Amino acid sequence: MYKLFARYASVGVINTAIHWIVFLFIHWLGANQAVSNMFAFLVAVTFSFFANARYTFKGKVTSGRYMIYLAFMGAMAASVGQMSDTLELPSIVTLMTFSAVSLIMGFFYSKYIVFRVRK
Repeated sequence: MYKLFARYASVGVINTAIHWIVFLFIHWLGANQAVSNMFAFLVAVTFSFFANARYTFKGKVTSGRYMIYLAFMGAMAASVGQMSDTLELPSIVTLMTFSAVSLIMGFFYSKYIVFRVRK
């Protein structure tokens, strides 16, 4: 499990960079944190799904798997962004919180739901 998580985390480093860059750009354009986080998520999650399917879990890419991954991770992105807006947290807190939450929750969701091996 450690090796699998290490692979997931390595994809996560690239995914996080993509997310942060897109978030900061959209937020700089004037969007609030919830909107910025959701758009950044959409770009980064697509990369993450395909990279983890191929590299981490060696799973089959299907539209159904993509949709359940997108829905779960999207709900987390929107929730963190909304919480940050409500609490008037700085953007960096939003980015750090979402990065940490999505790393842990995303790994377990991917392993046990999205790319689980059926016996």
